Amino acid sequence: MDTGSGAAWETHATWWQEGFTDGADPEYTEQILPLAAAELAARRCVLDVGCGEGQIARYLLDRAAVGGAAGVDPSQAQLDTARRRGGGPSYARAFAHRLPFAPASFDGVLACLVFEHIEALDEAIGEVARVLEPGGIFLLLCNHPLLQAPGSGWIDDHILEEQYWRVGEYLRDGMTMEEIAPGVALPFVHRPMSRYLNRMAEVGLRLEWMHEPPPPPGFLARAPEYAQAATIPRLLALRARRGEPVSGPAGAAGRHPS
Repeated sequence: MDTGSGAAWETHATWWQEGFTDGADPEYTEQILPLAAAELAARRCVLDVGCGEGQIARYLLDRAAVGGAAGVDPSQAQLDTARRRGGGPSYARAFAHRLPFAPASFDGVLACLVFEHIEALDEAIGEVARVLEPGGIFLLLCNHPLLQAPGSGWIDDHILEEQYWRVGEYLRDGMTMEEIAPGVALPFVHRPMSRYLNRMAEVGLRLEWMHEPPPPPGFLARAPEYAQAATIPRLLALRARRGEPVSGPAGAAGRHPS
């Protein structure tokens, strides 16, 4: 997370911990945690970028036979709670675009619902590639860029008597401050999916697998307005493997033009 984003998460750390960790959120318990465990099982050492209070790192050590786990986050309040909850991972205060580790330190890196909150995307993905050893796995989980773009949401068509999901301004990059709970505003940076994939390719992170899971049953039970959208994914999961950097076609560099 960038400096501004880190400050927002510092302010709202307790809100996040109470609502989304320690079994409180079905999207984590039913979907994200099992998915991370399945994709990173038996890794030697995994880095959780933007680890928050450490629930995924703890889960990987406990449920996925991961040998070691570390987490970085810019929020001291999150890290204080992570250390207090224990469970085995080590933690450091750092930003995604300046990871405090030597090259090839990990054979697995995870970024879960993090990169859509940071501005320095190119640098952050470059850092992931740097700290991964050759053949290492990068698991990226993010809000689906197409179906969760700014302006996306329900449309009630009173003429046709239909309800459908509107796709917002998918191709337009931009950061917005979104109030996602009363008094809780957080920065979201929207980018098309190609921004992630092209930058990953530039630094040698080769896509192996992509998953667009439907919202899990526990989420649908708590959010009945989504019942008609059970086939619209909220989450995008990408698994890439560290290889050698590749160049894009002439005139079509992956990095977004300034």
